Parts: sequence; structure tokens; C-alpha cells
Amino acid sequence: MTWNIPNILTTLRLLAAPGVAIMFLYFTRPWADWFALVLFVSAAATDWFDGYLARAWKQTTKLGTMLDPIADKAMVVIALAVILGYSSMSPWLVLPTTVILFREVFVSGLREFLGDTAGTLKVTKLAKWKTTAQMIAIAVLFAQGVFEHYFGMFAYGMDDALVEAILTGQEEDVNGLKWKYTGMIWCGHAGLWLLWLAAALTAVSGFDYFNKSIPYLKDTP
Repeated sequence: MTWNIPNILTTLRLLAAPGVAIMFLYFTRPWADWFALVLFVSAAATDWFDGYLARAWKQTTKLGTMLDPIADKAMVVIALAVILGYSSMSPWLVLPTTVILFREVFVSGLREFLGDTAGTLKVTKLAKWKTTAQMIAIAVLFAQGVFEHYFGMFAYGMDDALVEAILTGQEEDVNGLKWKYTGMIWCGHAGLWLLWLAAALTAVSGFDYFNKSIPYLKDTP
């Protein structure tokens, strides 16, 4: 196995995946949301850098080729599990998450079954787009958690009538509730839309892989 900078970046991304969940075990919110967001975005950035450097420096290796998709899937699956675990389990969040998780498990199983012929399921541009959409959606949803908890912290002790009066401008907004509420709502909506877009791209790319594998799944007479 060859260890170079691209492979080290990929390995760090793989190790960062469980780190996102660990943030919620050792830190209280919203610090856990902040640390998870920063760790996730930093790790996601290495997804572009390791591939770019490997091609630019001609350092593409079997180790990197193997670890790269595993790191991406680990990041997405663990982050989505954390977001679901700390959410209200809204169907609008659960359904696209289910599509994404099902596709990742299905394609991984398909690659394992095909064995040596799994090279026919090379990573496509569509698959790269769906990974990018997944990571952006997850980052925005983590940001929504940050806004939500800051809003809750500064609105703590206020009754609903006072909060509504502040948000509608009837009372002075000393604690900045308006921008915290706006950030929470916009990140929540944007995150869900992006997650649904990612789920659609994920489903299409999964069907594309399955379609390419059909010739290798037929029984020989």
C-alpha cells in the first residue's frame, strides 16, 4: 500500500465520519452542532482535494481508489443517522434519507456480488453530483441545528406571545431572535429541498448502476 498526501486526506475523511457522531456524545448543543458542522465541511472539502491532487501529481493508487467511496458513504450515512436521531423524525426528512441509505446499501451489495466484474460500475459524473448534493444538504441541515439551538437558548423563559411580538417587530429584538429564527427557517427549508434533490440523484444513479449490472446477473443456461 502506498501512503501519499491524497491517501492521507482520504483516510482523515474516513476517520472524520464517526467523529461527527462523537461530537454529540462529548459536547452539549449547540457546541456539538458547531463542531459537527466544521468537521463535516472540512472533511467534505478533502473529497475534492484528494482526487485533484492524486490526478495532478499522478499519485492515483489502489488504496485511494478503494478508500475514497467508502469514506464518502461513511460520512453521509453517519451524518444522516445523527441528523435523524436529533430530529423530530418528520416524514419530509425520513423519506429522502431512506432513499439515500437504501441506494448506498444496494449498490455496495451489488459491487460485492459482482466481484471482479464490479469494474463495470465505475463512478460516474452523476454519482459525483449526488455525493456533492448529499454533502451540501447535510451541511445546511447541521447549520439549521445551530440556528435552532441559539434561537431556543435566547428565547428561553419567554412565553409564546412575547416571542411572536419580537418576531413581528412589536417588541425590541435585544437578543437577535429575528435573524436566528430566519436562519433556522431558511436552513431548514433549504436543507430539506437539497436532501430531496440528493435523494432523486441518488435514486437515478442507483438505477443506472443496476441497469449496467443486469448482463452480469443473468443465469447461464
